Amino acid sequence: MDWQSLLFGKEESDFLLETGLRTIAMFLVILVGLRMLGKRGIHQLSVFELGVLIGLGSAAGDPMFYSDVGLLPSVVVFTVVVLMYRGVTYLISNNDKIETLIEGRPTYVLKDGRMLEAFKKQPLAKDELFARLRQNHVYHLGQLETVIIESDGEVSVFFAPDEKVKAGLPVLPHLLDECVKKIDTPGTYSCCSCGYTADSGVSSKYICSMCRHDECVKSITGLRIR
Repeated sequence: MDWQSLLFGKEESDFLLETGLRTIAMFLVILVGLRMLGKRGIHQLSVFELGVLIGLGSAAGDPMFYSDVGLLPSVVVFTVVVLMYRGVTYLISNNDKIETLIEGRPTYVLKDGRMLEAFKKQPLAKDELFARLRQNHVYHLGQLETVIIESDGEVSVFFAPDEKVKAGLPVLPHLLDECVKKIDTPGTYSCCSCGYTADSGVSSKYICSMCRHDECVKSITGLRIR
């Protein structure tokens, strides 16, 4: 085994010192770049801002350990990306159409305990949405008034007042596993796909009147536990 190649690649061992100096220099450039971008938490980043950070990370990484990549070209890349970010941010703050084009818009995915058609167009699986609802102490959709997927991918949950809570589709995994295609006992049932809830008699074949899905589950009731 060629330990020299394994440990140092094609460079000599004295390149390690240069790598350290390059890393220190690019780390300082990263700090300056992030300071110019402004104070935002990672969970607050939009798709546009995340793309900017990935671009900066790529520009910073190569000159740290590639001897044929100079520091100045990377500094130029940082400068251009930060200036473009500033320019686009200015345009976004002054033009709603450009903001919508780049950032996207919040999308209503649930109203009055029922999933809307718009949810199918979102890059968020129903299981993931239900997991986020459970983290907000929701255990059935009847407790909800509105759910919105924000432009940054976060989920905003608005609860129905206690006096308006109704029966709804359970979001607890063990109850969702009880979806059936026929109804043997009269009662209140929820569509396993969209959450539409209604009273139903005995039926040999369930069909949701809203989305035409063919599975339902017994609805549950109860106020949210705070």
